[in-house]
Amino acid sequence: MPEQKPFLITTPIYYVNGRPHIGHAYTTVAADCIARYQKLLGRQVFFSTGTDEHGIKIQKKAEEEGKEPQAFVDEMAQAFRDLWDKLEIDYTRFIRTTESAHIAAVERVLQDLYDRGIIYQGTYEGLYCTGCEQFKTEDDLVDGKCPDHDRAPEPMKEESYLMKMTVIQQELQARIERDELCVTPEKYKAEILSFLGSETLEDVSISRKNVKWGIPLPFDPSHTTYVWIDAFLNYLTVLGWDGNRENVPEEWPADVHLIGKDILRVHATIWPALLMHLGLPTQKKLLVNGFILSGGRKMSKTLGNAISVEEVLERFGTDGTRYLLMSAGNFGDDVDLTMERMTETYNAHLANGIGNLVSRVVKLSEKLAAPFLPQKLEGFDPEFAELLDGQKLSDALQHIWARIAAANKYIDDEKPWELAKTDQGRFESVIQKLLTDIAVIAYALQPFLPATSEKIEKALREGKTEPLFQRI
Repeated sequence: MPEQKPFLITTPIYYVNGRPHIGHAYTTVAADCIARYQKLLGRQVFFSTGTDEHGIKIQKKAEEEGKEPQAFVDEMAQAFRDLWDKLEIDYTRFIRTTESAHIAAVERVLQDLYDRGIIYQGTYEGLYCTGCEQFKTEDDLVDGKCPDHDRAPEPMKEESYLMKMTVIQQELQARIERDELCVTPEKYKAEILSFLGSETLEDVSISRKNVKWGIPLPFDPSHTTYVWIDAFLNYLTVLGWDGNRENVPEEWPADVHLIGKDILRVHATIWPALLMHLGLPTQKKLLVNGFILSGGRKMSKTLGNAISVEEVLERFGTDGTRYLLMSAGNFGDDVDLTMERMTETYNAHLANGIGNLVSRVVKLSEKLAAPFLPQKLEGFDPEFAELLDGQKLSDALQHIWARIAAANKYIDDEKPWELAKTDQGRFESVIQKLLTDIAVIAYALQPFLPATSEKIEKALREGKTEPLFQRI
């Protein structure tokens, strides 16, 4: 049987025109949970994240702040690294698109595609949204405006280099239909297939002439690389790829690309088209998440409903924040967060749920005739494993929560504090069962709440515990 390739999971590389926000945290924690689970299964895992650092928006933002673009992106990239440290994101490599090795690989790819006639000089005309750094069709707009940025795109016509797209449309559509390129949840597969079935993919602009902050085209330095082409190649260069299509990294193709729904179309068209032109396998799965809302509306400083990830971390701690993000709703749906609702969930599930359970049972275990010796657990129960295999993170946490609730109910029903006085044998049996249940819960929590899982395992070994989560 051939050796299994390493499991490759990626977040998008985040655009550094602003500081990291709660949406970035949501996607990255999700990737971390999936990566940790795969490691527990014994897989070799490569988990990549990083920052997208070129383009007109960054050039303008640096100018506004009176900084050189490189100094500006250095500062922003560090802000992302710092946040991932606080959230205990255990990534393999953090890539930046300003790295010299990445730039060299991008230049090599561009030259290769140009030499083979896949990239050619032409003129591009369309409606350009500077917020998305994408050209839009009329169908993309709502009342003539970009729905994500609430402003009308600008008509633009300029000399450009284009990459052929129409020639790969039929094959791309077939790959998505047969799940060779799996787009999930299903509604996003339907959305992209509807688009491909009703629109002809136009050859896409891959360069800009009036943007200095980017990678110059090796065959025409008066143009810089369009930011999407540069950014997509990170998924390969993060693996040490040098841009030579003969040298496919052992980790490729990616098992899971996590993306937000706002970048689905480019990840399901331009990116696989680029891979197909290079003769490389397309990514296996696009796992698409929705938007983070607050009170039913997109978070906005103007509306006053924005919640900063730093504020959530300060209030609920690292594992509390990880739990609240991952339990907020099914992956793919828009997730609605408010501080009030998060506080209620934190108290119910963490302080009064797992925290109370561990505290009560470990305290009662002091009355056991012999210390509890937890067995080393191997593997997860099938239902839980199936949920995590399908990246259904919120459902997996609900599965754990049901176990916690059942254990707390078992305590209330059995009243072991009374059994300790009247029936030592039954008391011993009840407490041993509860301690075993807690060991299983701690094992299942490892991908989600690594520090809490470790604290619970230590409490079971030593027979004493500190409060896991203080009630707010």
